[in-house]
Amino acid sequence: MNNELSFLVLVQQASIVVQVVLAGLALTSIASWAVIFGKLFGLRRVRNGNEEFEREFWSGRNLAEMNQAIGSKPDTAPLERIFASGMREFLKLREKRLDAPAQLDGARRAMRASLQRELDAVESKLSFLASVGSVSPYVGLFGTVWGIMHAFVNLGALQQVTLATVAPSIAEALVATALGLFAAIPAVVAYNRFARDIDRIAIQLETFIEEFTNILQRNVGAAPAAAAMATTQGPAAAGAR
Repeated sequence: MNNELSFLVLVQQASIVVQVVLAGLALTSIASWAVIFGKLFGLRRVRNGNEEFEREFWSGRNLAEMNQAIGSKPDTAPLERIFASGMREFLKLREKRLDAPAQLDGARRAMRASLQRELDAVESKLSFLASVGSVSPYVGLFGTVWGIMHAFVNLGALQQVTLATVAPSIAEALVATALGLFAAIPAVVAYNRFARDIDRIAIQLETFIEEFTNILQRNVGAAPAAAAMATTQGPAAAGAR
């Protein structure tokens, strides 16, 4: 009885349809865990990069120097890329001698476009986890229903049915539901966790855009040379935050 109900034997004795379902769920679970670990380390890297740049930004460094330093970095954080896009557009419009509202509006639109690209990047593969969490239980249930149907068809040919003859067939079918839940539960938990983390990152990026726009507004009427030397006035700004 123990040998008949071992997991590997149950899988081997299952019908072809159930075996295909089990194989698909197993591959889906492996892919889901790969996405979970990749997303976990990726979001941690994004948070650390953003926090490091914020400390540097509010330390009172020269904006032009920071913009040049970002251009020479091989790997930059989302906040750095948003800052660079806004600063680049602001300086470009200033060289064209456009009025102050046009300069601020152009810088803000550039940062908003960069924000959307960054959010698209951090949200990548999140829909895969949502699909795994919602579809896997139903796929497992399909395998269970098919397995039970197959089991009853085979039992119909027997003249005497006992628990020993029914249990292996039913267990084979229930394995599909168990594997479907095994694939779905971690995906749902991870999706909720990552969605919450991404919301916090989005709020951080949007807040930075507003704060940086205020800094540009204070310098929009200054001469180009003076604006290039403007700083973020770190201690006061940091205290205000």
